[in-house]
Amino acid sequence: MRYPDSAAERADHHLLAVLRRCGTDPYVAGAARALSWAGEHGAVWLAAGAAGACADPARRGAWLRATALVGTAHAVSMGVKRVVRRPRPVLPDAEPLVRTAGRHSFPSSHATSAAAAVVAFGTLLPRAPLPPLAAAMCVSRLVVGVHYPSDVACGALLGAATARLGRSWAMRGGRPA
Repeated sequence: MRYPDSAAERADHHLLAVLRRCGTDPYVAGAARALSWAGEHGAVWLAAGAAGACADPARRGAWLRATALVGTAHAVSMGVKRVVRRPRPVLPDAEPLVRTAGRHSFPSSHATSAAAAVVAFGTLLPRAPLPPLAAAMCVSRLVVGVHYPSDVACGALLGAATARLGRSWAMRGGRPA
């Protein structure tokens, strides 16, 4: 294990260690595992978009385009991971609580798809609790010990920016209910 060099890296590592210790509580660990599992490959957000398209036929096209934005944001994050290739964190006193689909940590694709869903679906469901659900998804990745806080923050920024770029296209004919 390489010790963090800069103050920013030390802070990143310290915050991860603090949040990972929250996972020693079995209820917190269970919730974090469930969120991590649900967010794998953006599944919960893609399913929410598909459900919206089925439940809201008048705005089906907007729902499908918004869901495509979430999928696009996830794909972009996977591409960035392959370029950056930052290894997953290793905490000497705490094993990760979940297995991961890949070895690379930056950016968090869970955070990317969660933030993209907030932006993409927010106009379609303005009163839904999307931001707190997305925030819980993001924090879960720290509690389970598979991302640094900077991975999550940059993933969320990437997801929000990607969805924001395509939001006007997605919302054609998708006025709020």
